Amino acid sequence: MATVPTNGKFTLPALPYDYGALEPQLDAETMYIHHQKHHNTMVANLNAALADYPKLQSMNVAELLHGLSNLPSAIQTAVRNNAGGHANHSIWWATLSPKGGGSAGGALAAAINAKYGSFGSFQNSYNDVASRRFGSGWGWLSTDSKGTLYLASYPNQDSPYMEGLTPLLGVDVWEHAYYLKFRQKRAEFLSAWWNVINWSEVGRRYDLAIAK
Repeated sequence: MATVPTNGKFTLPALPYDYGALEPQLDAETMYIHHQKHHNTMVANLNAALADYPKLQSMNVAELLHGLSNLPSAIQTAVRNNAGGHANHSIWWATLSPKGGGSAGGALAAAINAKYGSFGSFQNSYNDVASRRFGSGWGWLSTDSKGTLYLASYPNQDSPYMEGLTPLLGVDVWEHAYYLKFRQKRAEFLSAWWNVINWSEVGRRYDLAIAK
């Protein structure tokens, strides 16, 4: 996994599809810049922050973020921003697919229906959470080990990992994620995003989280 270091270094995950594969929902130029520039820079900054701390270089991003307050104060902000960004974006790429869309299945679908009443109601709640995030941040669906679902927005590159939760599905509402195609129209971006969600991957993440 890209969020687990190899030989003390985190690496940028390769996308499982071409930059233009999510057209016309998400444009190729944004995907390229988002992956190669924004995410790649966060990986480099995270490795730089950990360079003088060999004991931390074997920790994965979930461990770093959940134990953030125990890290040396000199690197806490850098780890929060860049480990958070690396975690968030690695899940973002994996939960997108040119064959995406539709709705959740399996145990995740049952959990969504139990909590929100229907998939449509869940969509409305998720859109509300993500659209009301002021400024930069993410809208996240996450779970605890018992399978309880949570919808919340997080500022900047903060992550559900910081709260001991497992992030399942996130939507990046930083303007760099959508501004070239959608300009200021976040709602239109969210509408397009639902058409490329890889529910198989989201469901897999849920199944793993509740099997721990």
